[in-house]
Amino acid sequence: MQCSYCQYTDSRVLESRSTEAGQSIRRRRECLRCKHRFTTYERLEFVPVTVIKQDARREYFDRSKLLRGIIHACQKTGLTPDTLESIVDDLEAQLQARTVREVTTAEIGELVLLELRPLSEVAYVRFASVYRQFQGIRDFVDTLDRLNETRSQDADVDSQATGSFVR
Repeated sequence: MQCSYCQYTDSRVLESRSTEAGQSIRRRRECLRCKHRFTTYERLEFVPVTVIKQDARREYFDRSKLLRGIIHACQKTGLTPDTLESIVDDLEAQLQARTVREVTTAEIGELVLLELRPLSEVAYVRFASVYRQFQGIRDFVDTLDRLNETRSQDADVDSQATGSFVR
């Protein structure tokens, strides 16, 4: 592994640990020449998933780009970085498990919204506003109405479930 400071190719591993639910290994290394310490990550190489953009362009799935978008939507919502990483890990695993190697940005956006809805309504609306390209207040109101409907339906299901046990 090449040192990030002096580009020397020999280093020693100081510490290794599993990260991202066992999906990668984080290694702390020390350059044998300059003694600079740096971190590397080992990850399984996946067959690339192609993302079809709204303008029909195609590009490879970029987990860091997705994570940045989610982090931006979740600022000041109290969701931890580990939770956000976990969301991206889950989504990436879902995409890798598919037999079809192409996915639209709309599909990815819907998957993210499914993950965000139970965690933070604010993050859900923020992400939806960018992903669905809200044009005005009406778009926000429609999304909030749908969110309220699903919350009411969830509450009805919960009350029916608990009501059936209480006599």
